[in-house]
Formats: sequence, structure tokens, C-alpha cells
Amino acid sequence: MNIKELLMADLKDAMKQKQVLRKSVITMLRAAVKQIEVDQRRELSDDEVIDVVVTQVKQKRSVIDEFLKGDREDLANEAKAEIAVLEKYLPEQLSMDELKAIIADAISEIGATTMKDMGKVMGMVNPKIKGKADGKTVSQIVKDYLN
Repeated sequence: MNIKELLMADLKDAMKQKQVLRKSVITMLRAAVKQIEVDQRRELSDDEVIDVVVTQVKQKRSVIDEFLKGDREDLANEAKAEIAVLEKYLPEQLSMDELKAIIADAISEIGATTMKDMGKVMGMVNPKIKGKADGKTVSQIVKDYLN
């Protein structure tokens, strides 16, 4: 079963279970996927759907801080719940140790020593961790290794 079929099955289940939040998040995600398919006039692959999910998660994470700054904890909690629903459609997340091992391998393979090499390291690491780790976390670990 591909991700789009899983989304449809989960949407039906959320409607049957009367899970309003889950239903709205899945509907939003399906709409985002459909919009890209219409714009590009082709069907998205599972990897491309994962990219859409990653984008949605990033957007939700970025608004959480804004909601907290605006003293809107209710909206921040709702965004966190939406992220939890979205993360179900992402591949299993890498542990911190696995992530550090991948980054250390890339740094040693490239021979990176300074922050000038960060772009090369990120270029090598990103395809390996696509959808499996948060970009900010990866960036911070690479900076820590190169400093």
C-alpha cells in the first residue's frame, strides 16, 4: 500500500471514529499532495509525498514558537497534535547516535575540517537522512563537529 492509499484509508477510519483533528490533518495533507499533482500534471511518488509531509511538519513546528510568543498555548498544543498525526506518515526517525554516525562518516569521507565545508557535508548527508531526521538538528550536529 502506497502512502496516498494509506492516507485515504486513514481518512475513512478517522471519519468513522469521529476523530476531528486527525481527519482535518489528513485532509489538509491530501489537499497539499493533490495541489502539487495538479500543478505538475503528474502523480507523485511515495518519496515526493514524504517531502510534502516533511514540509507540513516544518511549517507546523515553525508556528509553535510564534504561538508561544503570542501566549497562545492552545494553538501551540493543537499544532503539536497535528505534527503527531503527520509524523505517522514519515519513515522511522533516526536516533541521535545513528544520526551522529552518518554525519561523522560524511565528514571523514569528505575530509571536512572547517565551517566552509558545511555545504559539502550537508549535501552528502541530506539524501541519506531524507525524512528521517529534522534538518535543524542535522545542521546543528554538523556545526558542532566542524567547530
